[in-house]
Amino acid sequence: MTDFFLQLYNNRLFQITITGIVAALMSINAIPVIIKISRLKNLMAEPGERSSHIRRTPTLGGVAIFASILISYFLWENPDEGHFVHLSISAIVILFFLGVKDDILILSPKKKMIIQIVASALVIIMGDLRLENLFGIFGIDHIPYIISVPLTIFVFIALINAINLIDGIDGLAGGIGMIAGGTFGVWFYLNGHYALASLASSMAGALLGFLRFNYSKTSKIFMGDTGSLLVGFLLTMFAIKFVQLNIVYRFDPNAIFSAPILAIVVLIVPIFDTVRVFMVRLMEKKSPFVGDRNHLHHILIDSGLTHFQASAILWVFSLVSTLLFLAISKEVTNMTSLWILCGVFGLYMWVSHILKQRNIKKQELKNKEKESQILA
Repeated sequence: MTDFFLQLYNNRLFQITITGIVAALMSINAIPVIIKISRLKNLMAEPGERSSHIRRTPTLGGVAIFASILISYFLWENPDEGHFVHLSISAIVILFFLGVKDDILILSPKKKMIIQIVASALVIIMGDLRLENLFGIFGIDHIPYIISVPLTIFVFIALINAINLIDGIDGLAGGIGMIAGGTFGVWFYLNGHYALASLASSMAGALLGFLRFNYSKTSKIFMGDTGSLLVGFLLTMFAIKFVQLNIVYRFDPNAIFSAPILAIVVLIVPIFDTVRVFMVRLMEKKSPFVGDRNHLHHILIDSGLTHFQASAILWVFSLVSTLLFLAISKEVTNMTSLWILCGVFGLYMWVSHILKQRNIKKQELKNKEKESQILA
């Protein structure tokens, strides 16, 4: 019996599973304390013009996510951890302090961008985490170092802020982060990268615990910039590491030769939403950096869906897209996968446009009814 428990204790799958469970429990137990302190110190978000909420709400959920990730990750010894994971943890500590300060005091976009670049450069330059191969997409394989470094920094900044942009309704950023983190975590585990699998499991578990309160009516909390920065950074790091490792395993039967495409698909919701919103704003001759309610999650809410329903639709879209591209990854070329992805984006744009136009017509009809009642 002792040998059985000893073997179970040392089993990697068991450890990774317990890591996720502990992260969820830590998050569930820490958040009520954070909510109480936030209310006492008046650290609350005021509902704004673009907000989908009507009550003042604590915004420091990211503090619980951060603590849960670190505590649960360090439960076990990970022999394959290495310098890279140490650098990743250093980077999320930097982003944690940036996020907390921004959630409490509000930082300028310039300062936030500089610190995000510093944190990203830490793993890119010192950890050699780079987009160094496009697997033949557009005829490009190897990317020179001098190009890959700024390209990878750009991808980090873009994806970190893309996660922040989808954090506009309850459960969306947390759910997408949990699904994507779980997906990357499974792949890392199956391919023997247990430290990365544990880190992904700890993030997914922490987000699961956070969602319990993000949907609460009496104890609601937002992840804030602290949470979105951490989740955005970790997801980007997982995605790029996934692509990089598949270069190393190029002749392994488990390698995924459409790794860059699949990495995009796992993060399809934040990527599609950000690209679409920027395109719409530019077409309307507006600054792409000025907020509005053109995000698909806002459109779904304006269509009459609840926060859970709108988030669930986008969760399912993310899961179905990932399974679809996994199924075809070894059957089609990378360029074919890219064209299919472009087709999916076109469909995404069309559905968003149809829903937006329908909402506009409904609003115009309501306005006319109000005018008729006033005149009567």
